[in-house]
Amino acid sequence: QIDPKDYTFSGLKDETVGRLPGKVAGQQFIIQDCENCKIYIFDNSATITVDDCVNCQIFLGPIRGSVFFRDCKDCKCIVACQQFRTRDCRKLEVFLCCATQPIIESSTGMKFGCFQYYYPELALQFKDAGLSIFNNTWSNIHDFTPVSGENNWGLLPENAVVQDYVPLPSSEELKAVRISTDATRSIIPVTRGQRQKNSDESCLAVFFAGDYTTANARKLIDEMIGKGFQLIQTKEVSMKAEDAHRVFQQCASEFISLLEKGPVVALEFNGDGAVEGCRSTVNDIFSGTKVFVSESKASASQDVDNFYNFADMQMGM
Repeated sequence: QIDPKDYTFSGLKDETVGRLPGKVAGQQFIIQDCENCKIYIFDNSATITVDDCVNCQIFLGPIRGSVFFRDCKDCKCIVACQQFRTRDCRKLEVFLCCATQPIIESSTGMKFGCFQYYYPELALQFKDAGLSIFNNTWSNIHDFTPVSGENNWGLLPENAVVQDYVPLPSSEELKAVRISTDATRSIIPVTRGQRQKNSDESCLAVFFAGDYTTANARKLIDEMIGKGFQLIQTKEVSMKAEDAHRVFQQCASEFISLLEKGPVVALEFNGDGAVEGCRSTVNDIFSGTKVFVSESKASASQDVDNFYNFADMQMGM
């Protein structure tokens, strides 16, 4: 028998509380009327509502459905979810991984950054919550109630350090979780999102489904970042033959048979020389693996647009 009290934090003040991996196990969770608390949910859940919280620091592991912040102010959060919504909130700073477009309503002073976090159980929790580590629209915010001449949201500084916002837990029980906030170890690849690009040269790389797709994509990201390029966005999405023709144009035929195995993982890199850098890295490291990489600087921006336009339509359906 499930006791709702086990899945609720209510009316707490000046406390550090949390749930260890395995303790929420896909249930829904409620956080309400907390002040000056540090709250950590190191597990996956169905949905989470956060109501009337003030000056709290909150970590929420992968959420299969929605997280909804209402009437909260001065909170700092790290959140991974399918849907993110706020209503009547003031001054929330959120490191976010969100599979769909985040929505704010009647909220001001909102700041967003890319989710970056690691602990050993997190990858499996993403899987259990049905979330892909590559689908993260953290910076593509939709403001439901814009005010003319004002901006209700912005992005956190690019060099923002997660631990400065949501420190690691200090309680004995929660210290057992082996956390790293080092961006290079983050379970979610850290992307630039909607920030200004440094270069007018981008490159698209697409991995096809197989046993090592995730590992290969992460390896290419590490290599490219090591060479000074930037990861703009990532996406995991299923494709059909007609999509391949639209995205891969004349090389579609060599990839169509690979699409039946499962979703593809696409990466957009940016920087002067990104196409050449990506092509040589793929040739050096993935010689036995079929990978789509933009042919030239001239075609690359069209590749990126073709793929992400297609992917956005898929995700929007």
